[in-house]
This record gives sequence, C-alpha cells and structure tokens, in this order.
Amino acid sequence: MNNHWSPLKIIVLVLCLSLAAQAQQAPVHVGSTPTTVVRGKIPANLPPAARVKPGQTVVIDTLSHQGMSSAVGPVEFFAKGGIKSGDVLKDAVDVYGKIEPATGVSGHVLTGPIYVEGAEPGDQLEVRIMDIQFRVPYGVNSTNKGTGVLPDLLSEPSSKIIHLDLQRKVALFASGIEVPLAPFMGVMAVAPPPPSDGSVVSSRPPGSFGGNLDLKQLTKGATLYLPVYNTGAQFFTGDAHGIQGDGEVDGTAIEMSLSPTVKFVVNKGKGKDMAFPRAETATHYIAIGMDKDLNLAMKNAVQEAVNFLMKEKGLSSADAYSLASIGVDFRVAESVNLVQVVYGMIPKSLFKTNQPYWYKP
Repeated sequence: MNNHWSPLKIIVLVLCLSLAAQAQQAPVHVGSTPTTVVRGKIPANLPPAARVKPGQTVVIDTLSHQGMSSAVGPVEFFAKGGIKSGDVLKDAVDVYGKIEPATGVSGHVLTGPIYVEGAEPGDQLEVRIMDIQFRVPYGVNSTNKGTGVLPDLLSEPSSKIIHLDLQRKVALFASGIEVPLAPFMGVMAVAPPPPSDGSVVSSRPPGSFGGNLDLKQLTKGATLYLPVYNTGAQFFTGDAHGIQGDGEVDGTAIEMSLSPTVKFVVNKGKGKDMAFPRAETATHYIAIGMDKDLNLAMKNAVQEAVNFLMKEKGLSSADAYSLASIGVDFRVAESVNLVQVVYGMIPKSLFKTNQPYWYKP
C-alpha cells in the first residue's frame, strides 16, 4: 500500500480545509420578515431566526416601529412626510399587520432570536458592533401628551418625519438646523428568564438582560456585555436610532430602520455575577445602572463603576470611590422607559495599561 501523498494531493487537501473553514465562518444574514421578527416583547425559547457560531459575522436587518404602529400602515404614514411609496421598505410593508404586539407591551419591532452556539446560562455574551448601515434616508421622532420628561407640555400627538443626508451624515431637522448622525441600536438583548407567572416580558423597560437601553455610545466599534440566561443566549435587536441625545427626553430618538453587523463572543462563566449589562469602546469602559427611580439608577451606576475599578484595576473601595468621583462622568442614557438608565464613562486614558481592544478607530 502506497501512503505517499503527492504535492498535488496536499494542495487539494489544504484548499478543501480552507474552503470548509471559510464556509463554517461565512457571514450570516438575518432578514426582517414575518417569521424573524417579534413585536413589543422579548420572549425566551422561540424557534431561532438563525444559529451562529461565536466569531461569525452576522448582518441583522431591523425595522422601525414608526409607521408599523400606525392604523394607516407604513406607506400612507410616510407619505405625510413626503416619502414616496417606492422608498418605503418592502420589509415594512410585508410585516405590517401580520405580527401584532402582545397586549400591554411596547410597539418595538425586534429581529431574532439569534442562537449563539455554546452559550449557556451563567456565561457572558460579548456583542461586538462591527458596523451599522442605514436602510432608508429618513426617520421619525414621535411624542404625545403624557409622554416623556414633560408629559403635560403637549396636548396632542406629534410625529416629525426627518429626512437624512446620508452622504454628509446629517439629519435635516429644519431649515438651518442639521444634526450629525450617529446610528445605534436602542434595543439589544438576550432572552430574559421566563417569568414564573407566565407573563410576557415587554421590550420597553430595560433590565439585566439588556433590552431598551437607549445607550447612544453603542455605535460602530462598541461592545455590549450581557449575562446569558437561556441556552443559545437568544439575541434580539431593534428600535434602531439615527441619533439620540442623552436622556431621550421626549420619548423617542430619530427612529428608523438600520442593519447592524455584529460578532458574538461567549465568555464562559462570566455572566454569573452580572447585576447589569456593561459596555466598552476603544476609549472608555462603561458602567451601567438602572432603576425605576432615577436617583437609584445613579446609585447603581456608581456602584457598578466602583465594582469595576476594584475588580479590574485592583483599587481599594476608597480609591475606587474617589476615582469615580474625580475621573468618571455619569450621564442619563434614557429617562422615559419606566426603568431609567444611567451610565458612567470611565476613560481608559486614566490607566497606564489596558487590555487590548478589538476595534481601532
């Protein structure tokens, strides 16, 4: 028997192995269709919209709930703002009326769940935001009487359709007023633990599972860390924003449809002690705190920052508290979604050494 491998056979084998590896890690595209979206809730253990491996690139199409929650439908809704019917996303037209939100929850349209192989309860899901692309050149800011930080300011609903100049990356708010765009996903979540009473988890209030954080720092190059509660993590995203100010004070940002590109990393066992999500950029560590009471959300964010400085940077409790006071900026991410979100921006420049980060601006 001749066991000799010719050079040609070796080359063919190497090529086959290389192609197999590329196929295994080929980008996955998850569309926004009636079978891949949910409305207003973050359920656990649904059939997956996709299954992916850690490190695999995933492109996720999302739909704004603006126009989808309208009685007249997205085509007629956007026509009021001068949007031609041909410029309304076909996905929005296809989904409209087919997926109704559950009673008593929000109107968000979320794409998912995406099952990440190897993710188990107690792990941490690291969500790397590789890119975010615009699907349409317009968005909506909506508010109403009883909405936002000033619930008595208005007497009737107000929906402002805002056109975008994507070449210059600005929102054309009004004559002489342009707002620089900085797209991010308002909702990124893993499936929360199913409630023991069988109720539905609304996508409006955020929680330890992530959800409606409305954290404007989660743009391209940012990372969100979430504790895993269910096998596969079961990731959802939606509520896309073209730009938002800290606080989201009237209740919405520039709501629109975006396609984020993400990669998932599973950090085994690191989610067990996470009370809240946390985030990171190339320049900052981000501590996050939440509560229905804004003062307590602030307290939780400070505690998370102190915990991080003690655990990751080896500071004493006194020094961590001191550094949080003199070197960390605390901001309100959102104050309008039943559960308030405060975050602390910890500059990496404070430290002589930091762990290497995957994204270089």
